[in-house]
Amino acid sequence: MKYRTVIMYVEIGCFVCCLCGWILVSSTLPTEYWTFSEVGSIVLTTSNYYSNLWRDCISDTTGVSDCKDYPSMLALPVFLHACRALAVCAVITGFFGGVLTLIGMKCTKIGGTEIINARVTFSGGVTYLVSGFCGMILYSWWANRVISEFVDPNFRAQKFELGAAVFVGWGGSILLICGGTVLTFFSAKEGLKSSSQRKERRPVSYATARTRRTYMPVLSPSRVALMPPLYHAGARSHMSRVTTTRTGPTFSRDTFV
Repeated sequence: MKYRTVIMYVEIGCFVCCLCGWILVSSTLPTEYWTFSEVGSIVLTTSNYYSNLWRDCISDTTGVSDCKDYPSMLALPVFLHACRALAVCAVITGFFGGVLTLIGMKCTKIGGTEIINARVTFSGGVTYLVSGFCGMILYSWWANRVISEFVDPNFRAQKFELGAAVFVGWGGSILLICGGTVLTFFSAKEGLKSSSQRKERRPVSYATARTRRTYMPVLSPSRVALMPPLYHAGARSHMSRVTTTRTGPTFSRDTFV
């Protein structure tokens, strides 16, 4: 199997993995079960309290449930505003990561040349990584807050436990990080390596001519240098072939007599 075919299948697998992770992360935003608490006041009646980034809800065993949005945005703590911002960033960057990866993959043939496709895929992989890290920070921060309040003996308010949405978000974030890492690694080997090879300086060849202000380099005895045509005033241009030979001692004719 050719290397290009292997890379194409790897890109498809990473794209599917990241797409599933982005869907899981996006599905946690409308889910109310970020925190969960069960209070049994009466034997036959049990109240369930659960909440997410946007609202608080309550339900009981009789089937009656009610949800209420947070009354004021400005009155909310900074922690909740930061979690909302991370959630929105995770969804938006995951969407753009999917668009860039879909354009740059080898199987789609939309981006153009192989180098351009590799660089677009690299951008999509980095965007997927940003989405995965935003989601991981969000759910880990939320879980740390809930657990710290639950185990704190001085916390007198109602204590909550981790809901199902946090675990689903962790799974989606892990898929985004794993798929984005593999996608970035293979696309960087092709896209960034070619750009670095272009920056290497190639040896430059120079042509010298025998004039009054230029000098011929010293050549080895076995090398022959072809010179460009020389032009002299009042003379016909011609090609000159210059050969360098070793100079030895000169002998006259009477020496051999």
